[in-house]
Amino acid sequence: MNIGFDNEKYLKMQSEHIMDRIEKFDNKLYLEFGGKLFDDFHAARVLPGFAADSKLQLLMKLANQAEIVMVVSADDIEKNKVRADLGITYDNDVIRLINEFRSRGLYVGSVVLTKYSEQRSAVLFQKRLENIGLKVYHHYLIPGYPTNVEYIVSDEGYGKNDYIETTRPLVAITAPGPGSGKMSTCLSQLYHEHKRGICAGYAKYETFPIWNLPLDHPVNLAYEAATADLNDMNMIDPYHMKTYGITTVNYNRDVEIFPVLNAMFMKIYGESPYASPTDMGVNMVGNCITDDDICREASRQEIIRRYYSAITGVAKGKNEPTEVNKIKLLMSQENLVVEERTTVTPALERAEKTGGPAAAIELADGTIVTGKTGDLLGASSAALLNALKILAGIDHELAILSPKAIEPIQELKTRYLGSKNPRLHTDEVLIALSATAADNEIAALALQQLPKLKGCQVHSTVMLSSVDEKTFKKLECDITCEPKTE
Repeated sequence: MNIGFDNEKYLKMQSEHIMDRIEKFDNKLYLEFGGKLFDDFHAARVLPGFAADSKLQLLMKLANQAEIVMVVSADDIEKNKVRADLGITYDNDVIRLINEFRSRGLYVGSVVLTKYSEQRSAVLFQKRLENIGLKVYHHYLIPGYPTNVEYIVSDEGYGKNDYIETTRPLVAITAPGPGSGKMSTCLSQLYHEHKRGICAGYAKYETFPIWNLPLDHPVNLAYEAATADLNDMNMIDPYHMKTYGITTVNYNRDVEIFPVLNAMFMKIYGESPYASPTDMGVNMVGNCITDDDICREASRQEIIRRYYSAITGVAKGKNEPTEVNKIKLLMSQENLVVEERTTVTPALERAEKTGGPAAAIELADGTIVTGKTGDLLGASSAALLNALKILAGIDHELAILSPKAIEPIQELKTRYLGSKNPRLHTDEVLIALSATAADNEIAALALQQLPKLKGCQVHSTVMLSSVDEKTFKKLECDITCEPKTE
């Protein structure tokens, strides 16, 4: 796979830039982390070479200087809000993230419950956190937030929030998802630190949009496609242009809120340390792109994938048609058609030829493998086995799973577990292959190829079952589907 981004350069440049920002204040910086600290597969897809856990690697490089504060809305806990990509509730994701950070040797200092009003679920969650040795702080709803600056930056506003006790120069503020209150937590801390005679700083670490790429660069357009559900829009930072005469890119929410933030800084410090939203950022990603053409093409492909995600989401009742329309406009802007996704046409042609659902997989070397629906296997399972055969150099006509290995699983599904579909899903195929591999060298060889599927492209002519979708995601394949049911 082609590489267009230098991850090592990025980690070095980014850590140096953050340390420089810390020194500009009283050796205390509250750094709001936007997006995902790890599992940032969007960034890895549009910037080939970017490691999905780059932000986590960065924190690990600064481990002796940094501590992490987790922020979660008590309202989201009370509503059992679910993280869409993982399918787990925000409270469980906070625990998952804390365990992940601690396993990497990072210090998690505390958890802040924002919008706190003694919600029952939040109170129970606090006890759960305290049982694992974490301090818990409360931040409250402030009337008139964010526009009533006089009231917000006062003892009745931020002053009523708990002061979060921190011990290290860099405080990373992160959350399980958007709307948790990260920025408000940072500004509340600036107010409390200032009252204690400490001129702490605030900065934002958001990967996208990339401020020093053009507004219409495919990487930035792919970010708009990824956030179509939030109705985010990239725009020129007018404050940066006015102050410095330099064109930079930000997104609408940060530009819209900047006058309010600026007023808050003025109220806290007596002057503002920043002249624009771009000034607040510390993102060095744009300086580490090594091949612009590769990143452009990767981003164009991501826009198509986001389009398919949106249309299948509408078919399932999970997405709004407005999201599809927005991504269509982005595709039109880039003169993109779905056929530019290399797996689409082969899958559709195989489906038309066989008269049933089909799937196509593009391997790392560009080879396209297809699979059809049969009596024993679904289309995705057939394509998966065919891909493993090619990767292992096994003759296509050679069966690596005999009907005798498949039939007992089919009987278990239909006779004992009540399934109406006797065909094996992808996870069942892999289990059968694992069982066969104990006595069959060819099956074992095929099984050893699974890591080579990472980053491969998959397209199905029907919407995948949740089982098949999860299996491909675990294999780190990029999947798309037609918005049709089998």
